[in-house]
Amino acid sequence: MHNKLAIGTLVLATALGGCANMNETQRGTATGAAVGAGLGAVLGAATGGGGGRRAAIGAAIGGVAGGVAGNVWSKRMEEQKRQMEQATQGTGVEVSQTADNRLKLDIPSDISFATNSANISPAFRPVLDKFASSLNQNPGTTVTIIGHTDNTGSDAINNPLSVNRAARTRDYLIDRGVSSNRFSIDGRGSREPIVSNDSAAHRAQNRRVEIYVAEQQPAGTR
Repeated sequence: MHNKLAIGTLVLATALGGCANMNETQRGTATGAAVGAGLGAVLGAATGGGGGRRAAIGAAIGGVAGGVAGNVWSKRMEEQKRQMEQATQGTGVEVSQTADNRLKLDIPSDISFATNSANISPAFRPVLDKFASSLNQNPGTTVTIIGHTDNTGSDAINNPLSVNRAARTRDYLIDRGVSSNRFSIDGRGSREPIVSNDSAAHRAQNRRVEIYVAEQQPAGTR
């Protein structure tokens, strides 16, 4: 049994080892395939006779399934990321791909909202205009918007303020043609700081809006 499990471990390690020189899309697929292959090999070896041959079959099946599951980051998502990087260049907005293959826009307070306000600032509007255009060109995505505050003030103030900031951002995008059923919003108040609230500069970093875009899975898939 130990030898069979070792086969699964070797398959997983070999597959993951090839990811270093891949681009983001290829790496997402390979990582999913690696995990699927490793688990498939272990399960194949553990569920009956056949030893290495059964483990190899399990690895092949698991690798195909894992590759499909890992390839959430599509060419459309990559193109949308490039568009938003260009649109936000020099604004302080950070655009990235998350570990679970979502597009993330991290928008600091100095271009989004004034202190204690949920009104969208003039500097934020061109970013959202471009973002709305990108979303309308990619209708098969969902959008999650999360508002955050610093620790100034009480939760009774910060919690609804963070929700209102997310809601105002959503409403702005809806007004520019993005379907309302694509959105979910949340407000985290001051509960999830990215840096310590020990200075004015750090508190400004914590006052932010995060926007996540996810590629929807095809109907009937898991």
